[in-house]
Amino acid sequence: MYKNLRGRPGAVLAAAAAAQFVFALDMSVVNVALPAIRTALGFAPLDLSWVVHVYALTFGGFLLLGGRACDLYGRRRLFLLGLAVFGLCSLAGGLAQTSWQLITARAGQGLGAAAAAPAALAMLTTTFAEGPRRVRALGVWSAVNAAGGALGVLAGGLLTEYAGWRWVMLVNLPVVAAALALACAGVPAGPQPVRRERLDVLGAVLATGGVGLLVFGVVRTDTLGWGSPATVATLATAATLLVAFAFAETRTPAPLLRLGLLRSRWIAGANVLVFLAAAGQFAAFYFVSLHLQQVLGMSAAATGAAFLPFSAGLVAGTIVATRVTATRTPRMSLVPGALLAAAGLAWFAFISPDGGFLTDVLGPSVITSVGTGLVLAPVAAAATTGIVLREAGMASGLMNSSRQLGGCIGLAALATLAAHRTGTATDPAALDDGYALGLAVAAALFLLAAAVAIGVLPRRRTGTPVPRPAAPAENRLEGTPS
Repeated sequence: MYKNLRGRPGAVLAAAAAAQFVFALDMSVVNVALPAIRTALGFAPLDLSWVVHVYALTFGGFLLLGGRACDLYGRRRLFLLGLAVFGLCSLAGGLAQTSWQLITARAGQGLGAAAAAPAALAMLTTTFAEGPRRVRALGVWSAVNAAGGALGVLAGGLLTEYAGWRWVMLVNLPVVAAALALACAGVPAGPQPVRRERLDVLGAVLATGGVGLLVFGVVRTDTLGWGSPATVATLATAATLLVAFAFAETRTPAPLLRLGLLRSRWIAGANVLVFLAAAGQFAAFYFVSLHLQQVLGMSAAATGAAFLPFSAGLVAGTIVATRVTATRTPRMSLVPGALLAAAGLAWFAFISPDGGFLTDVLGPSVITSVGTGLVLAPVAAAATTGIVLREAGMASGLMNSSRQLGGCIGLAALATLAAHRTGTATDPAALDDGYALGLAVAAALFLLAAAVAIGVLPRRRTGTPVPRPAAPAENRLEGTPS
């Protein structure tokens, strides 16, 4: 029975890793191409940011729905559907002739990723039982995810400079094709649910609306500011919808997100930690990239190449974390990793307009990236500790939502803080001062993440179990052979 349920573990891992790589790549590869896109498609200056924002909006807004849908309708089915939508929209974006066509394609990419990303993590969780094998699988998945985000900057610079901006969209297609082929060959359809549960429509509307408005309000702060009436009204409405969502989830027998999951110290702590770490990581990518281009005057391609040590450090940190977590609890890697990342970002805060890559960037890049890598794999393992098969997508959607919201909100907040420090000045010294402040706050976020790991996560792997209703034996995940 388990063989049929688990399929070919190697193919499952390869498919999930390939999908996560392309989703992470797409988050960063477009950024470097924005000036070329504006010129080619005639974007208005204030509209150009929506090429990035609309992807974050649809991706973050629909993750909880995507996670629960893959529990109800099948992880393989949602994975294939989401990847297909993502690939088709990547093709449409690469062929776009007008600004609205590109923005529509980016929205479709976000929807596809919101279906496939939680399904990918859920496939890993249900294929590899808790213990060393799951930790190793999540280590590979996390390393590929980190490498995709870092290499996206390099790929964006090279493609824009030597092939044209359309290739930052079309580059997704071979990776999507490979992931689809691997999933069709090695990912099982999965067992039929013992009883068909209906999708929590009210919860889906409230969660998607609340998270979507939260992301929408945050991403518009770059033009409206945090204190504008429009921002305040949007965020207040988002908060109201999310409170209503939490209340509604306690009244339905088949919730979109069962709040009992958050009673587990592993799951609650891991989601808070990944929110903080993502906020610091996204901000670090943003500020370092701007420092290299706008202060040190490096080209797009050179800036991408400068991130190669960062990518190597992320992979190295993830490999070490995987080995540590295979025999010890995730806490043993999360605490030193968050502290190391905080130290690297604090060093970054001493960047100077008179410095250079070797003196101001290389050293802190290596330290920050190794520390971040030590966090990525263990936090995924912690966020899926103690779950059952029928809630794997729910837990995966929650963790992906926490990471996406953390990155979006943290980046917007720190970018606003840096802009206030810079003011209207455009000289390299003023810009550098703002970036340094943003990096210092990012270091503080990783310190908070370390405090969460110390104060919330259990010291032993057999810590607080996930409170849950009774489940049929075939739906249980813990202890199943892998």
